[in-house]
Amino acid sequence: MSIRSRQKARHSGMPDVNLVPMMDVIMTILTFFIIVSMTLSNQKALNVPLPRTDQGGTEIKQPDPLIVGLNVQGQILLDGKPATDSDLAQKMQAYLTRNVNGAVILKADRKVPYEQVAKLLSTMQALGGERVSLAITAN
Repeated sequence: MSIRSRQKARHSGMPDVNLVPMMDVIMTILTFFIIVSMTLSNQKALNVPLPRTDQGGTEIKQPDPLIVGLNVQGQILLDGKPATDSDLAQKMQAYLTRNVNGAVILKADRKVPYEQVAKLLSTMQALGGERVSLAITAN
């Protein structure tokens, strides 16, 4: 080939496509997927028996919780009636000794300041420990 025909072919407007970098990327991706598939196929499954429940087994019935209310005026409510701190302590201790798995739930009005709710809740937790919780409504 003459020098003139080489220069003409070089300037003819046909770009040279270099496929080597693209092949390097494809080989890297292929190697990654091969390694990942090999590690996933080498994992061994554990045969662990799942726990079962008996259909006719005896169920432990949880007692109804003791509901303590707190209204907007800051009054403690037991069974819908105003009560004092000493009434609350007596009722809670009687309930918790009678019901070993029982729970005491505080239901406060939305408009009650949180400081009052926290104070009553801490008083109740001092009497009932872990079995005291705060009721939350979805609305």
